[in-house]
Amino acid sequence: MADLVDNKPGAEEEEEFHEVPESEKTPVTIITGFLGSGKTTLVNYILKEQNTWKICVVENEFGEVSIDNDLVRENLAAKEDIIMLDNGCVCCSVRGDLVRTFAMLASRRKEFDAIIIETTGLADPSPIIFTFNSNALIQDNYRIDSVVCLVDAKHINIHLDEVRPEGNINEAEHQIAFADRIVLNKLDLVSAEELEDVEDRIKSMNAFATLIKTERSRAPLEKILSLNSFSLDRVVEL
Repeated sequence: MADLVDNKPGAEEEEEFHEVPESEKTPVTIITGFLGSGKTTLVNYILKEQNTWKICVVENEFGEVSIDNDLVRENLAAKEDIIMLDNGCVCCSVRGDLVRTFAMLASRRKEFDAIIIETTGLADPSPIIFTFNSNALIQDNYRIDSVVCLVDAKHINIHLDEVRPEGNINEAEHQIAFADRIVLNKLDLVSAEELEDVEDRIKSMNAFATLIKTERSRAPLEKILSLNSFSLDRVVEL
């Protein structure tokens, strides 16, 4: 008679297939927005002026505007990819692909309350979202907390109305459509009527996102961070 074989996985196999709970993964906020919308001003505020949150900002070095000049000089002097600030925040320059950058940060991720990715003004957020939901290393350590789109209330209509060659996407439309938080910035530059028109247009493109109105990008961080408001199902449906 053949010996009975126990096919139950051993302890090592169970650990190998253990799924990290979402609550233990580091929340990542993706910040998008067209050229001049105020993304860099928001990042500088997060890095230099607030002391409540310990944030790691992943800054695309090919962005249209550099972060604070003092930080840039410090980065060039140190020849390092990561800059530690006095308030506990960190600025990280993307020199490789996104996966490699987040692999580098994995051992330190629990030091931060949140990680922020600032995309370039022309970036379509969908490839970043796809990467977060298709790469095992990233899925095991991080989760998309929210997608925040900064909108320049004065000039957004120009970007939305820009005629593109057939088959080319309008990045400004994608940025608004994929967001679950929209920071409507530069309110001091528009009239009440102009603001109402912009709000109506945004809501017609994305009725689900929460609108946060600001001047000079000074958005309360509790309204854009650690909200767990991102829904992959809604993105897939979109």
